[in-house]
Amino acid sequence: MRVAVNDAGMSDRAEGFQHVPVMPEAVLTGLQVDETSPGRRFLDATVGGGGHSALILQRDAQSQLVALDQDAIALQAAQARLAEFGDRVTFHHTNFGEFKPGEQRFAGILADIGVSSAQLDMPERGFSFRQTAPLDMRMNQQQELSAADIVNHWDETDLANLIYEYGEERLSRRIARKILEQRPFQTTTELAEAIAQCVPKKYRYGRIHPATRTFQALRIAVNAELDVLKTFLTNAPDWLVPGGRLVIISFHSLEDRIVKHAFRQDDRLKIITKKPLVATDAELQANPRARSAKLRVAEKVDLANA
Repeated sequence: MRVAVNDAGMSDRAEGFQHVPVMPEAVLTGLQVDETSPGRRFLDATVGGGGHSALILQRDAQSQLVALDQDAIALQAAQARLAEFGDRVTFHHTNFGEFKPGEQRFAGILADIGVSSAQLDMPERGFSFRQTAPLDMRMNQQQELSAADIVNHWDETDLANLIYEYGEERLSRRIARKILEQRPFQTTTELAEAIAQCVPKKYRYGRIHPATRTFQALRIAVNAELDVLKTFLTNAPDWLVPGGRLVIISFHSLEDRIVKHAFRQDDRLKIITKKPLVATDAELQANPRARSAKLRVAEKVDLANA
């Protein structure tokens, strides 16, 4: 199934959507993709540019795959990358919290959550403050709420709580106060500069830019990322066949904590990775953005034979 594209400029942007799959061998091993059990069905719940999906389809030449993404540009990029696999792949423009599989069940489900490198590298999307861009941050650009709406209209207490909870930012109150003093903000760089101005100098020149955690918090709120993740983790085990694997890659502590607790508390799942797997030194040299990736695997318990 091919998803219709209504934006005439979307094709050009999709061509520039390049995404290096993180921890590829760990993903394939976690999903148990091999030639000994060919012809199984997999779900890539965050297909992005299609990197992980391509590896799955190549490793098991008889497999089928369902690909989801709420970002229409990413989905079109995945369609182009996976075109060689023909009708072995079906595409759905949706986030994994809203997906309805019907009667389909999967031998493996992968979710590589959070913002992708390709999205960060598209300035017009507003995920990064490295270049001037509108305060957007919507993964699904058909939704109404954007980062500008939050920054320019939320009250100080709500902003501070958001930045503290989702950004784990200890200077959240100071940053929220500065935002109210200087708003409205139109661009990413305007907001980043205002945040940098209101923090102590030693904080300004630390390991990460002082706006990093605030931008993370805004992105999570705009896309309701943690709520969607919790919904997905509740639903996904029911989509697996007995013995099927659920593989989650997260990129910050809030996500990883949710995944860890969900796996531990779900009687339908058996934990395969006692501790999260991380990228190898060799991968980090080739793809530094993999440094914060944590991969966890759980397996669907066969309750009928338990």
